[in-house]
Amino acid sequence: MAAQSKKSPNALMEKLVALCKRRGFIFPSSEIYGGINGFFDYGPLGVEVKKNIKDRWWRDFVQRREDIIGLDASIIMNPEVWVASGHVGGFSDPMVDCKVSKMRYRADHLFFSPVVVDGETIGYISLLEGEEMEDAAEKMALELKRKLAIQGNLEPLELKEFTEAREDEYELIPSPATGKPGSLTPPREFNMMFQTHVGPLQDSSSVAYLRPETAQGIFTNFKNVLDSSRVKVPFGIAQIGKAFRNEITPRNFLFRSREFEQMEIEYFIDAEEETWKGSYREWIDTCMAWLKTIGLSEDRLSEYIHPEEKLSHYSKGTTDIMFAFPFGVQELWGIACRGNFDLTQHEKHSGKNLQYFDEAAKDKYIPHVVEPSVGVDRIFLALLVSAYDEDEIDGETRSLLRFSPAIAPIKAAVFPLVKNKPELVELARSIYRELSLDFPVFYDASGAIGRRYRRQDEIGTPYCITVDFDSLEDSSVTLRERDTAKQERVRVEDLLGIIRDQVQG
Repeated sequence: MAAQSKKSPNALMEKLVALCKRRGFIFPSSEIYGGINGFFDYGPLGVEVKKNIKDRWWRDFVQRREDIIGLDASIIMNPEVWVASGHVGGFSDPMVDCKVSKMRYRADHLFFSPVVVDGETIGYISLLEGEEMEDAAEKMALELKRKLAIQGNLEPLELKEFTEAREDEYELIPSPATGKPGSLTPPREFNMMFQTHVGPLQDSSSVAYLRPETAQGIFTNFKNVLDSSRVKVPFGIAQIGKAFRNEITPRNFLFRSREFEQMEIEYFIDAEEETWKGSYREWIDTCMAWLKTIGLSEDRLSEYIHPEEKLSHYSKGTTDIMFAFPFGVQELWGIACRGNFDLTQHEKHSGKNLQYFDEAAKDKYIPHVVEPSVGVDRIFLALLVSAYDEDEIDGETRSLLRFSPAIAPIKAAVFPLVKNKPELVELARSIYRELSLDFPVFYDASGAIGRRYRRQDEIGTPYCITVDFDSLEDSSVTLRERDTAKQERVRVEDLLGIIRDQVQG
């Protein structure tokens, strides 16, 4: 069993955050100025992992499929796009402020319950959504009962979102920050779009927005794609790009940030019930299978079907692929049947014909869509959680990232056994130069071999190649595999093929 399973959730997250900073995966944005909440920079190793995620997704969902083509739409679009899509009027979250601590919370992430003892309410508790929230709430209720020195039986708690609180309860519910009742404001709507201005003037005529999602760039280009490509329904348009949301409470490292990157497909289908249901299920299965191929732990993956009463008014169905992060089971990949709402709205607001003409049926209609949408950053975090492990080798504990070779930032590291023998260095350098023509390779001649191995294990390098004195005689090297630490002699001429097969998958 991996050692990470024995660690507390907070301990694992702290280790991941520290490793990312120490080894150059993720840095707090503009850290020398104190940083800025909800923004992160990807370091030298982080950009490689992120690129590998995107490249693998693009390869599997675009390049290897005949029915999906690509697009890269602008981040800033005509503001009428967001009026038509409903984002200007309705893209908001309920926000709650603590008037004492000045902390701000999303009302749907803040939970409360009356504490009832033998039928009498003795007070309220509140806490933020999280793993084992029920257990934490019960401890808080017992502590309140103890402080008030009240005897009797504690009745089961009924945790509710703060959005469900009655007006007369606002003064009774304590703030999570202070524990004092009456300091929380009623929920109020908070628009999450970042506003900017285009052009030399800053007035109402120059207002624009950083896109909060990539989907609308696909919908507004639907007609352009139809006119310029030989596509027929069913077909999809894929896009990878940045999106921005002014989150009330960015949290959990990369999970909820204000700048993030999406990998999104709008898959256009006809409106027949059996068609959309079949396509919907197929996309759920396809996305789930893909996550496993890149190295996510199968036992951490699950599905959550949104109940009908919580669906968007235009949605026929939404399923989230969930992942068990250290801070709880959370959404990783959403697959939604959006109907034809978006294209209909843009046709109405733009006055342009966005219908599809089916030549075989001689029929015109606005297609429906199935939308698989996933965040690159969330997949990155899920991969870190899945890959991180600790084990023991030669009596020493080592930490390592068990990335799949396709995702690992560095594919192989090349070591001369010693750095003061020119012939060893030259052979090691020649191997490094040859391999680096095909994928990222690291050269390291500093320190003991064991220490060099540990450095590469911690960043997830799947293979280490050691050039020793025997290599000068038989043109073979020691190839060490990361997960098992197994070593074998391999001919230099075979190295490229062995590593390439594993990297390409």
